[in-house]
Amino acid sequence: MHRRETIPGHQSSPLVARAGARYACGAREPPSGSGAGPMKLGHPFSHVIFDLDGVLLDTERLYTAATQTVLAPYGKRYGWDVKLDLMGRAEHESANLLVERLDLPLTPEEYIAARAIELERLVAKCEPVEGAPELVALLGQLGVPLAVATSSSRRWFERKTSRHGWFADFAVVVCGDDPDVPWLKPDPTIYLVTARRLGVPAERCVVFEDSPAGVQAAVAAGMQVVALVDPSLRLEMVPGADLYLRGYDELRPEDLGL
Repeated sequence: MHRRETIPGHQSSPLVARAGARYACGAREPPSGSGAGPMKLGHPFSHVIFDLDGVLLDTERLYTAATQTVLAPYGKRYGWDVKLDLMGRAEHESANLLVERLDLPLTPEEYIAARAIELERLVAKCEPVEGAPELVALLGQLGVPLAVATSSSRRWFERKTSRHGWFADFAVVVCGDDPDVPWLKPDPTIYLVTARRLGVPAERCVVFEDSPAGVQAAVAAGMQVVALVDPSLRLEMVPGADLYLRGYDELRPEDLGL
């Protein structure tokens, strides 16, 4: 298993902290400073929904490597200043943003095709995010129903998870090309559809996310959110979550009220 991706250029923040009061539009303000506080969710939950990339599988660094391979011939660099805005979004939306932000001499479709060649080679051997299989197993032992809500297509989901039998523990998987999900993160639809298929009100769900778009989607759906934030990022770069983690080793069952 591998630890989460590190891209140079940002100072690290506290390993664990708790979000403060809600800010405008119903989101919550991330903590700042060096102090870490006790971690408790605001109210009980019954179901847990996970994002996929960077939350369950250590694929974000693979996406970075594949993207950089495509960009290198054009003298472009794929850093956090660009990546953070793209994470969690639909593939074509991300491609459009990347081509525009970096002024690439490619169409979004050409970029997606070139990156797919690199990804096919890389994701076949992707590993879990450290601690993710253990957390999934623990929640399963406690009888907590689990789901995945990912912007990845079903084909990419199956490609990434083909070597990981522990994904059988998820009762529901909703992918970005699902016909019931016309809009992807930061729109809340994918999380609302996932809750509906779990047969539970949205407010009874806790979401594990790692991107600003994903956190925004889960908050808009009325769910509590645990943000798994890359060590290279300041916590305030991923606003809106109830709890902030740098890794699953910092999370205790009692922090979730279990």
